[in-house]
Amino acid sequence: MKGLIFSVRKYSIHDGPGIRVTFFMKGCPLKCRWCHNPEGISPFPEMVIQTNKIGEREFSKNEEVGTYYSVEDILEILDKEKVFFNQSKGGITFSGGEPMLQVEFLLEALKGCKENGYHTAVDTSGYSSADNYRSIIPFTDLFLFDIKHLDEAKHIESTGVSNTGIIENYRHLLESGKDIMIRIPVIPGFNDDTDHLERLKNFISSTKTASLKRINLLPFHKTASSKYKKFNFPYLMEGIIPPDEGKMRKIKELFMETGIKVKIGG
Repeated sequence: MKGLIFSVRKYSIHDGPGIRVTFFMKGCPLKCRWCHNPEGISPFPEMVIQTNKIGEREFSKNEEVGTYYSVEDILEILDKEKVFFNQSKGGITFSGGEPMLQVEFLLEALKGCKENGYHTAVDTSGYSSADNYRSIIPFTDLFLFDIKHLDEAKHIESTGVSNTGIIENYRHLLESGKDIMIRIPVIPGFNDDTDHLERLKNFISSTKTASLKRINLLPFHKTASSKYKKFNFPYLMEGIIPPDEGKMRKIKELFMETGIKVKIGG
């Protein structure tokens, strides 16, 4: 069995505790307008023509996005990073895309990682079946769980899917006792208004358990816009201004009222 991965990031410090290796798995059922990894949306390998310009001359080359890895391939990569994991209490994170879209491979990979003593994390949108989450809970130490918006209509409008199952899965994971870090993308005009932020703060406060370790506020940025040009995708966030430091500090102060640790960034 193999899984389709579009990027492997070593020495990552933003995808869980310590120094980690993050595997970005291809395919995502959501179509978020602000997606920062558009190359991870399609569940299939893609061939992209990349054009580089040197002076007046242009050079084009084909670039394949998506490579199949076995569990053994992943463990081989991790074995070379053991010293960093041991020193920093790090591990492996499966991100995407949406790793739950390849849940059978994800499950086998998580089992292999746990058998070899690695701390495991899954970065997820929450959009999958409850049974899928139940299958990986025993082999996952930490869930990085996205909560984008509490209003279902607004969620569907900007991501293409309902948030009903997402909220149910969030509650279920809390009940499982596994560590959770909530990730909230702060998107201007979508979920950054005072009313919604207050509702979201109250929702988190009302559901929190000892499992909820941190809230990560992820400000929208424009660095992904170059990817859209590279992959010839329409960029839907043109003209949207990222939140400034002052606004992010105020949002952080608001969520600190939950009594949970809050961090700006991953």
